[in-house]
Amino acid sequence: MTQSLLKLLQSVDTPTVCNAIEVAQGKRGFNDFTRGTMLCSAPEEGAIVGYARTAKIAAVSPPSEAPEVIKERRMAYYKHMATGPRPAITVIEDLDFPHCIGAFWGEINTTVHKGFGIAGTLTNGVMRDLGDVPEGYPVIAGSTGPSHGFVHVKEIGTPVEIFGMQVNDGDLVHADQHGAVVVPEDVVPSLETAINRLLSTENIILDAARADDFDFEKFSEAWSDFESART
Repeated sequence: MTQSLLKLLQSVDTPTVCNAIEVAQGKRGFNDFTRGTMLCSAPEEGAIVGYARTAKIAAVSPPSEAPEVIKERRMAYYKHMATGPRPAITVIEDLDFPHCIGAFWGEINTTVHKGFGIAGTLTNGVMRDLGDVPEGYPVIAGSTGPSHGFVHVKEIGTPVEIFGMQVNDGDLVHADQHGAVVVPEDVVPSLETAINRLLSTENIILDAARADDFDFEKFSEAWSDFESART
């Protein structure tokens, strides 16, 4: 991913990326995105973009393994998050879903992960401390809640599922208040061109609709041009 593409991805929303992937693929039907409504701690901060650093947690029940095993895995988790390709996104599956109670994402954990140079978090689990999450580290989560429960790390670097979307460690992910999408690796080289083409195509209808003399005839003409240009 070039710096030019990264900057562009950070400037557009996730629906735009979904549409642009279809432009790049030359067909409709791309479906590697989240389903359902997610919550964002800071929707005004825009999208988070990066390579997934994955893990699985649980919190409803206490861990059954020895404390030293849990501690060792927790430290291995943080090492995994502190290393790897950048930009990065932490992508965490809460195995208690849809009955998650453990808010792994509060002031301390978000501040630590931001310090590691991670752009933000995507999770089907719980977030809290919404007024204290550091600026520049959005959390996109399945719910909010007050307690951490018995939260503990179960797996590190394994494939995860977030609201119906499968994510492998290292996948390129784009996420915002709408949800998230995994960008196919073979699309990356043409994605910048596809996004710019999409934005240009959308302006055909948007510019016409915003004009003072817009009417049905102007709409019909613009829509015909729009249909000819889009995927």
